[in-house]
Amino acid sequence: MPIFNAALTAIDLSETRRYAGLNKAEFPNKLLEDACFEAQMLVQAKGVWELYEYSPITSTISASPDYLLTGKKITAYLKEAKKVAVLAVTIGEALEKAISEHFSKGNYAYAVLLDAAGTTAVEMAADQMNKAITQQANKLGFSTLSRFSPGYGDWNITEQPAVLELAYGQTIGIQVTESCMLVPRKSVTAVIGFVPTQNVKDCTRNRCNDCIQQNCLARKEDI
Repeated sequence: MPIFNAALTAIDLSETRRYAGLNKAEFPNKLLEDACFEAQMLVQAKGVWELYEYSPITSTISASPDYLLTGKKITAYLKEAKKVAVLAVTIGEALEKAISEHFSKGNYAYAVLLDAAGTTAVEMAADQMNKAITQQANKLGFSTLSRFSPGYGDWNITEQPAVLELAYGQTIGIQVTESCMLVPRKSVTAVIGFVPTQNVKDCTRNRCNDCIQQNCLARKEDI
């Protein structure tokens, strides 16, 4: 159960703009830069993951107790996997407090950008963790699939509590509400499949293709 401390030296401006769902002409670029800089100062990105044996035949993660994956998309995606890493990552609560303060002061555009910067930050932290997990997989003779989270495709968001527990996300301060939302809000859980390297054809996937929100302003184009 290694704890990972992500180093975010800068928050991606273009990704923040995309998550904000705004056109460049709708706000000054300086506002975007300021929001990303403030977010960078406030985020405390850290994550944790646990490695498990996985049976694609029964769609079962070997844990105590065993965990049965449900959802056709995730089980199909893991059909070649022999192990899975279950991860949780968060950027903490400080940024959320700053967002609320800016909203209360009427700085709505800036608060929206700050919120988008937080989303970018947690995704960047998850990407860094993904690379560390891939390095571990490579040492074991595996390649990794891209991460798959509760709420993607037909994997129900109600699985969030179980996934958080498998990742030991509580050890880094993540909790889950009765409506299966993560707290702090800028947190992520996911499963990453370990596939024998010789079986890998293409590990690249646009995760937006698995989302039911077809008209999302932050939706990525197909890759």
